[in-house]
Amino acid sequence: MIATNAALGLITARLQAAGVEDARREARIILAAALNTDAAGLLARDEVDETAFEPLVRRREAREPLAYILGRREFWGLMFEVSPATLIPRPDSETLVEAVLGLNPKRILDLGTGTGCLLLAVLSEFPQAYGVGVDISPAAAALAAKNAAALGLAKRAAFFAGNWAEAIAGQFDLVLSNPPYIPGPEIAELMPEVAGYEPRTALEGGADGLEAYRRIIAALPRILTENGTAVLELGAGQATSVEDIAREAGFTCTMRRDLGDIERAAVLVRCK
Repeated sequence: MIATNAALGLITARLQAAGVEDARREARIILAAALNTDAAGLLARDEVDETAFEPLVRRREAREPLAYILGRREFWGLMFEVSPATLIPRPDSETLVEAVLGLNPKRILDLGTGTGCLLLAVLSEFPQAYGVGVDISPAAAALAAKNAAALGLAKRAAFFAGNWAEAIAGQFDLVLSNPPYIPGPEIAELMPEVAGYEPRTALEGGADGLEAYRRIIAALPRILTENGTAVLELGAGQATSVEDIAREAGFTCTMRRDLGDIERAAVLVRCK
């Protein structure tokens, strides 16, 4: 056994040595998870068993993302189960949800749904809407369906494995997507948590990072209703390129910035 404060100090030092940012905060989260308690429960403990937290600490020292270790991540105030089959939801992606709040969609399509976080967050805001999520990974589609059930949204959401919009026959009022947008040669330069653990299919957007945008935008005239809207997440510096692709396909494009002042969401509507 070891004193709780000593355990926190030990975990923090090990995470700092491994290059983990905000190591003290993560040490508390990891120790609480290892003991199956919360912050208040952790404060109430004088001692802890080192064997309880050692496996989790070793995983984080290897730079495995904390969300994968915990098996969950919060997004838009909702809790989502995550796995190595899915991209980890990020706060920047909430910009897409904010961008649709003034709309009134009834039928929603989420391409590259991953955990289902975008679709399910939007469905939570529009009680009359129904959504479909598509992901090339069957494991991701299954996890998204599990998240829908856990959030009480299973009756208004369906998920299946497919290649973008190829299997879609109907039209939707709103199309969402957080596509892979990292240029292939740049993936090795990303943080170890991303490059080493998150699925490459959810990251790599071809040689220039724009391959998925070309495919999605090319499908929009077929899958989007006449007055429908598409909202696509962007990587930093991609706004002009995506706007050009949209214009060539017959769409106007406006941008929404995230909290870091990066143009993060492209909002597309048909040219009038």
